[in-house]
Amino acid sequence: MTDPALPPDDADGTHDVDGVHGVDDGVDGVDDDVDGVDGADEPKGRRYPSTIGGIFYLVVLAATAVGIGIVSTGDWRPGIRWIAGGLILAAAARLILPARDAGMLAVRHRLVDCLMLAGVGVLLIFLASTIPNQPV
Repeated sequence: MTDPALPPDDADGTHDVDGVHGVDDGVDGVDDDVDGVDGADEPKGRRYPSTIGGIFYLVVLAATAVGIGIVSTGDWRPGIRWIAGGLILAAAARLILPARDAGMLAVRHRLVDCLMLAGVGVLLIFLASTIPNQPV
């Protein structure tokens, strides 16, 4: 039994919406083929970074995770320094790598990215070094 609210199937199994063939009709939950492009350019099972910047991004995430782990054990200064080191590494990688290889490190203009990453990293190291110990 067919629903009269749904458009009829064409011979190729896709639906026409407002007379335009190949538009996503939202009925079957699958984007219909538009101009013969079916996403074949993108490998579906790729699970690794596609740029060297992606590898640096994962290294920065790992350094941040190590820093948070150290902070959670009680000694916050070395943990903050690990996080700051990861940010400074990200700034150096963003400065060296071209935009097409920077991956997720490239968010804004290169100079802005580098200044923000390095600035926060240096500020964290400064704060971790200058904040006096508090009595417990």
